[in-house]
Amino acid sequence: MAKKKTTKRERRKAVGHHKTGVQAYEQWDVDQAVKELRAAADLDPENADYQLDLAQALARSGDYDQALRVLAEFIRLEPDTNLTERFELLFSSGMDEVEEMVTDRMTQAGMPVEEIGAALQMWLEYRIALGRERLIIRKAETWAAALDYIVRKVNLRPVKRYKIAEFYGISDGAVRDRHRDLVDTLDVMPCDYRYFTGKENPLDKLVEAAELLEELEVRFQEL
Repeated sequence: MAKKKTTKRERRKAVGHHKTGVQAYEQWDVDQAVKELRAAADLDPENADYQLDLAQALARSGDYDQALRVLAEFIRLEPDTNLTERFELLFSSGMDEVEEMVTDRMTQAGMPVEEIGAALQMWLEYRIALGRERLIIRKAETWAAALDYIVRKVNLRPVKRYKIAEFYGISDGAVRDRHRDLVDTLDVMPCDYRYFTGKENPLDKLVEAAELLEELEVRFQEL
């Protein structure tokens, strides 16, 4: 059976949903981003960009299984073989060189398995979040060191960047550059919920304080 052809009206509606979804993604309204980008992809399922953007939103939400399913559809639609080959590596059963390096070195340093898992999760999300941008890996050590450093910082471990650089046998500047790439692309914050592995996240107290302040402000303004 032939696939139903997308109408002009459906394409116009898809453009609107996609625009709203991208805005929501950039504003960290992840649930809304997923909803709008899924609507765009459903209306115009042959649009590769809609599939890729939906995969990025799903990855940010933490639904990596669904993100990979959508990414598989993107790979089917996308004509750029260099790009699709990069994404196809995400479906490999084995680890890539960065994953092997960060797992080996963090294990050697006695880091908890949860934090090693957080570093691997960060690397997966980063490779999806890059979208159409090129991923250049000249030395696996630089990316592994940056992942290790960020996860330690997120989990409030006392760590110096130059010490991590020494541990991985690379320059401090290399760690700095890859650290910036990861933090900027993933919008990583202190105690980031995606990578924080402790039982009590300090951000919870800030959320509670903000909610209390809002409630007190409402009471204060009551006539």
